Amino acid sequence: MATVTQRLHIDWTRCDGRGLCAELLPDVFTRDDWGYPLAHKGSREPAIPPESAKYARAAVKRCPRTALRLLD
Repeated sequence: MATVTQRLHIDWTRCDGRGLCAELLPDVFTRDDWGYPLAHKGSREPAIPPESAKYARAAVKRCPRTALRLLD
């Protein structure tokens, strides 16, 4: 069975830089000087490692601005 790699989409019109996603997914994101998430690999829709999938789902659920969405 193949592993499905999920990607995380950020709706930049909603994001206000609170940084919760960077706290929950430190292996995927860092934060810029204003608190906005930056993917470590520079991707606009970073791949989520399988071991971080549960943290990605938590970030989507807990984003205060509903700016995150998981893509298959």
